[in-house]
Amino acid sequence: MAASTAISSSAGGVRPLKLAEVERIEILGSESIVCGFHLVDYIWTDIFTNLSPASTYVLITDTNLAKLYLDKYQDAFQVAWAHSRPGKPAPRLLVHVLSPGETSKSRATKSAIEDWMLAEKCTRDTMVLALGGGVIGDLVGYVASTFMRGVPFIQIPTSLLAMSDSSIGGKTGVDTPAGKNLIGTFWQPKRIFMDMSVLSTLPAREFSNGMAEVVKTAAIWSPEEFDVLEASADEVRAAVLEGQRRQAEDTGMTLASRSPAQKMLLRVIAASARVKAYVVSHDERESGMRGLLNFGHTIGHAIEAILSPQVLHGECVAIGCVLEAEVSRRMGHIGEVGVARLSRCLRAYGLPTTINDPIIRKLVGDRRLAEVRPRRLMDIMGLDKKNVGAQKRIVILKKLGQTLEMKPTDVADSLIEEVISAGVLVKPVAESTDDARLQSVVVIPPGSKSISNRALQLAALGVGECRIKNLLHSDDTQVMLAALQAMDGCSFSWEDDGDTLVVVGGGGRLSVPDHELFLGNAGTAARFLTTTVNLIDAADGETTVLTGNARMKQRPTGPLVDALRINGCSIEYCEREGSLPLRITHSEGKGFPGGRIQLAASVSSQYVSSILLCAPYAQEPVHLELVGGKVISQPYIDMTIAMMAQFGCQVQRLSENEYLIPRCVYTNPAEYVVESDASSATYPLAFAAITGTECTVPNIGSASLQGDARFAVDVLRPMGCLVDQTATSTTVRGPARGALRALGDIDMEPMTDAFLTAAALAAVAPTDNDGVTRIRGIANQHVKECDRIAAMCDELAKFGVKTENHADGIDVYGKPIVELVSATPSVHCYDDHRVAMSFSILACVAPGGAEIRERRCVGKTWPQWWDVLGRDLGAPIAGADPDAANGSAAETAAAAQTGASCEKSIVVIGMRGVGKTSLGRVAAQGLGLEFIDLDEHLEKDAGKTIPEIVNGSGWAAFRQHESRILAQVLTQTHPTGALVVCGGGVVEEEANRDVLKQYMASGATVVCLKPNMQHVAAYLNRDKTRPAYAITSDINDVYARRLPLYAECCNYEYLVDKALLSMTDEDEHPGAWAVIERDFVRLLRFATGADLNRVDIEHPSFFVSLTAPDVREYLPNKLGQLTAGAHAIELRADLLLHAADFVDADFSDQGTEDAFVHYVHRQLTMLRHFSRLPVVFTVRTIPQGGAFPADANSLRLRLLHSAVQWGAEYVDVEVDNAAAAVYAARRNSLVIASYHDTTGKKLRWGAAECEFANEILARARSCGDIAKLISVANSWEDNLDCMRFVQHNHSVSAPLIALNMGYAGQLSRVLCPCLTPVTHPILTAAAAPGQISVAQINQARALAGLMPPKKYFLFGTPISQSPSPAMHNAGFVALGLLSTYALKQTAAVDDQIAATIRANDFGGASVTIPHKQAIIPLLDSLTPAAQRIGAVNTIIPIETADGQRTLLGDNTDYLGIVDCLRQTRVDFDQGVAVPDFASSSALVIGAGGTSRAALYALYTLGIRTVVVFNRTFSRAEDLVGEFGSLFDSLTAVPELEDAAKAQPSYIIGTIPGSDLLIPESLFAAQPMGVALDMAYKPRWTPLLEAAQKRRWKIVHGVQVLIAQGIHQFEKWTHLTAPVAEMSNAVFTKYNKEF
Repeated sequence: MAASTAISSSAGGVRPLKLAEVERIEILGSESIVCGFHLVDYIWTDIFTNLSPASTYVLITDTNLAKLYLDKYQDAFQVAWAHSRPGKPAPRLLVHVLSPGETSKSRATKSAIEDWMLAEKCTRDTMVLALGGGVIGDLVGYVASTFMRGVPFIQIPTSLLAMSDSSIGGKTGVDTPAGKNLIGTFWQPKRIFMDMSVLSTLPAREFSNGMAEVVKTAAIWSPEEFDVLEASADEVRAAVLEGQRRQAEDTGMTLASRSPAQKMLLRVIAASARVKAYVVSHDERESGMRGLLNFGHTIGHAIEAILSPQVLHGECVAIGCVLEAEVSRRMGHIGEVGVARLSRCLRAYGLPTTINDPIIRKLVGDRRLAEVRPRRLMDIMGLDKKNVGAQKRIVILKKLGQTLEMKPTDVADSLIEEVISAGVLVKPVAESTDDARLQSVVVIPPGSKSISNRALQLAALGVGECRIKNLLHSDDTQVMLAALQAMDGCSFSWEDDGDTLVVVGGGGRLSVPDHELFLGNAGTAARFLTTTVNLIDAADGETTVLTGNARMKQRPTGPLVDALRINGCSIEYCEREGSLPLRITHSEGKGFPGGRIQLAASVSSQYVSSILLCAPYAQEPVHLELVGGKVISQPYIDMTIAMMAQFGCQVQRLSENEYLIPRCVYTNPAEYVVESDASSATYPLAFAAITGTECTVPNIGSASLQGDARFAVDVLRPMGCLVDQTATSTTVRGPARGALRALGDIDMEPMTDAFLTAAALAAVAPTDNDGVTRIRGIANQHVKECDRIAAMCDELAKFGVKTENHADGIDVYGKPIVELVSATPSVHCYDDHRVAMSFSILACVAPGGAEIRERRCVGKTWPQWWDVLGRDLGAPIAGADPDAANGSAAETAAAAQTGASCEKSIVVIGMRGVGKTSLGRVAAQGLGLEFIDLDEHLEKDAGKTIPEIVNGSGWAAFRQHESRILAQVLTQTHPTGALVVCGGGVVEEEANRDVLKQYMASGATVVCLKPNMQHVAAYLNRDKTRPAYAITSDINDVYARRLPLYAECCNYEYLVDKALLSMTDEDEHPGAWAVIERDFVRLLRFATGADLNRVDIEHPSFFVSLTAPDVREYLPNKLGQLTAGAHAIELRADLLLHAADFVDADFSDQGTEDAFVHYVHRQLTMLRHFSRLPVVFTVRTIPQGGAFPADANSLRLRLLHSAVQWGAEYVDVEVDNAAAAVYAARRNSLVIASYHDTTGKKLRWGAAECEFANEILARARSCGDIAKLISVANSWEDNLDCMRFVQHNHSVSAPLIALNMGYAGQLSRVLCPCLTPVTHPILTAAAAPGQISVAQINQARALAGLMPPKKYFLFGTPISQSPSPAMHNAGFVALGLLSTYALKQTAAVDDQIAATIRANDFGGASVTIPHKQAIIPLLDSLTPAAQRIGAVNTIIPIETADGQRTLLGDNTDYLGIVDCLRQTRVDFDQGVAVPDFASSSALVIGAGGTSRAALYALYTLGIRTVVVFNRTFSRAEDLVGEFGSLFDSLTAVPELEDAAKAQPSYIIGTIPGSDLLIPESLFAAQPMGVALDMAYKPRWTPLLEAAQKRRWKIVHGVQVLIAQGIHQFEKWTHLTAPVAEMSNAVFTKYNKEF
């Protein structure tokens, strides 16, 4: 300890110095690590006094820290200089402030700092100070190491993580797109000042982040320090987060003023720093020992590479520490106790310990978490700096506080991958030789879960000290320990490296915990603690809540609660009747009344044990009577009574089912040894039985307290095994492989948990008793961690084994091993440890082995089971990634880019009345999926209607039915190929939410329909087919409650609001439903990858940027004009802030934020309804040239994630900390990662000045699918530099949007290769300076020779009256194209046409009669539509990759028909709905080429019943023969009147100039239908006149002409057609002539 006395001298009126007393730590021969409190004056005094003087001091920090500390450091600089150099001129203090966050840690930022220092004329005698966390320290250290070839450097770490890790050792560096810290130097700081007073402002999460490194250091180096951290988590947390906040300003500056909390804080940090200093001193350049400091980092860094920045470094390292400790355990070095202690210690500091930890899941969500795949982690680990070539190295623990080697150890890839995988692949064990079979493997299972939990509770309630040995370290016992500690029931400590738990009992004195007791899926703890919490003596009205995970909330506790309630305990159910969560209300001096208690014990013996264990502390002696049928699992009750006797309480058994328990206090024995778990022992013994080998379990025998100890004698011996059981050990030798015998009938009630092991063996026991094993007495197994009997039936079926499920048992029909399925089954474990371990035994002989999907669920009772199975028993095991087939989010997105579709079933959720069933049916038909209504499915399964279920059994019973059916449909009966519509309240149950979230994580689509609640309420007032809501007064309350639950369970949202098309907020548009149906199918096609609606970036493309605060300004007519020529629409969410309701809005109010998000969703939905173009969703911040506040990050991130959920095809995200999160969660959306330099000073394109541009481009490509870099042109030449930059960096596989803003930058917009943002003359303002229109760009490109004019033609005869030239030429002019369209009339397809279509300037052609079929031989290929129709009306030149040109024949006639008929369902002007396509029939009049297109159009629309009439009946019959396979019914009729029998809703005429007599009977059956005539002259054909008389909707031939022409134009030009201009040109000519 080097101390400096606090002084108060003054110099020339300068304030006195306040010099702290400090502790110094030596590193590399110098005491340069300085620890203390309030060090600001000390820092400058030490620098000026003890270090070489500098002419300039450069202090670099970030904006967050500058607000807190910059003034103090600037003031102290002047004061310290005045005291140390009185009268001398002070050197310069320059300050540079950076943006906070990891994005600043880049080569570009480093260059910017160096350029600034050079501009400030800094020289080699400059000293650089880094004030900040790890980002600042690493970056500034790198600057110091290279500036002028190295200048002195000072570290002033301000975070716990930096103090304990990154500031010590001299590592500097920056991040690159390839990874973190891959470029940097070793540059030792002259001083490291750890001012611990700054930690008083540390957020709780940053405290946890830093503690990961502290715990890590203790775990590799100091057992004593680990013990302190383990035992003092609350004290350390309080010291950091609370201890200093209550102190006076300078408290702790001197030793005398230092509080206990500050002393604890200093001890913890200094101890960690001292270890790192020692290691660095002995291995500065990380050639050996220093690698020890990377414990947890090999795996942790790989996780961080995927989940950063949402998950912090320390959080990833914590997970890495546990996983790397598991690697050590797998290798046989550290025991499970050590791994469990490490995990528990990290959790005590608020850190995650598994990849699927709830902390991580909450931070990143299931979709992002799905990207953490073993293979990807292994690939990232392949770049780890500790590797030697391809050999990975990991720090291996020998025990806590000691490593195997003083350096990282070589570890095989297969072992690492096994440990990090979610699943495990178990392959069949090779048959042993006779000699090997005789060798006995000894396996010691962990301590009994049942005994461990009882021992913990007994010792905690007892008095005195008890040393518990062989305690099970598992999830269940951790839960029990945590709960007992939370109630202050006792104190715990560890001895013998954690092998012994020392419990000091509290004598039954319990306190109300300060938080609810979360018990996970620990059934034993839940049942025991249900009674225990009633012992709390607290003030009246105080409460304790017991809760658990989704499965625990389904498991029954009703009989126990009923008994306790009758006894006088105050317990209420918080959710489902009969299950957790429970709220226990305490009463002072009352507690657990006791006396006579009747308890139903036919479901679980744990109810009985719960009351027995607590009975001695009741107010009166307990007389316990067990009622309600046969008592289940009596051996466990006997176990409880025997253990109570060992702790000094004698229970008197009055009769078979009556017990008397006296009032007393348990007396703790000095030592209690927990027996090994007999249930767990069944697995190694079963391994011997099934493989024909020998195994000994040395600490389970006939004297055991546990019923499962009889498994070897009662089950394995009858199956043909040799069993040798003594009082304390059991040895089993199996028969020859395949020779196990079926058991016939066996009652396993004394050992119910072992039935799963027996069932797995029975599956391959085909001899004796007809090969059938009938297990009974296990009814309680239906309600364990899962329905275990059902689980065994379902999973054994995957092996080809027949079973039968009974109320109290299971029948297993054994078969020879060779007859099991040869494939590798994937076993779903239902998060049940016993399911996993049982099937791992069967996998050891199954021909294909088995994939056990949930590897970690064995942590409940035997965390190291896979180590034992692989290492000790010799089973071949490997890591397995069960969900790899479904793909990660990134893989799904990649597949979607290639057009791959997801085969998973689609799930639709949302409020009742929103339209789920109606939309679901239409979507299912449109996507070719089976439609499943979950409510109908449930009613069929239950044999009752939902109102009958609810009225008869209550909502809870209905929800239980619903949960079972939902899981069954999604995992068993319809996991693929269906569209599943759920009931409105499906999300009310956590179990259902978990099912939906797991289903999403597997790559499936779950869509939530968002309602207009006024419309829903109106519907519900009419609908009586479902039960009324419990809160009928306000359906909005129900929706508000469910809204966050819906959001939790979906990955897409679709707004259903029939008012949007009416351009109001309330009125329903009568034709809205057809549009809603259409766009819902569009969203699902996007979500599943069937149609991603993306821009073809192989051609120049544009998106128009809307600037109004309400898109209704453009609707319904202007939007088509605005989007002419564009390929996408940009919705600027930041500009929507200018809407009247949000101009001065306070977004700190949650309601206002929600309203704005909903407003944006409405805006996007309206765009969808009026345009088919993809949407570019943008939230541009003010610093990047937009209107969105830069500090509203949470709202911006919410909007961007919402855009993905809403199905925006493109999401523009600024290159910052938010970009990685959106990119990882983008699903099928593409992320445009953008950067805007609104000054044009930083982002430069020239070869000599483009380093920053290259850096930003690399960052953009690391977090985006498309990079977008925008600068400002300061000169015309900047556009040429930009063009060259694009040429060097743009490709179709790596697209780049790069351009310059401003008038001078307009040329760069002309040259931009793809997705150029454009404006339009009718917009009141452009979205950015210098934006121009599509027409302007095309004109400029043509003048520059980049777009040579093309020639287009119409081939056919007679064609002189055709309006096509007027239509297409108007389109060319509107878009600034210099191309022309002309008539080429020929009687035949001759050499003239052949030469025309092969000319270099040929752009395309329309083909009409009589050439639609004759033209085909001249073409290179046909589209599928043209092939099926057998006629071509459009020729399209296609440029191939090798520069050649081919001619493609297409048919757009059918597309024109499709568009016009679809539009009739939207144009709802007559008040009567046009029938939907799926339920309608149609009539086609004619049998020529156009009728073929009509039939294909009807097929495309989904109409499957069609009648064809033609005057020449045989031609109609020929058409039916050719197209019949497309329809359910396609028939020809000889007379037109005969078609009336089909009751057509759609009639298409295809005969030019027809004078047919149209019978009225065709229209009689339908009050509303559609008549379309392909002939456009005369305007009113007989068909249309007849239809108009019956008030049908009419489609004139000219409308189809325009619609098909629009498709031709877009196929030729790759531009969106200017529909208004082209339509006006046609009608101008048409109206004159007709």
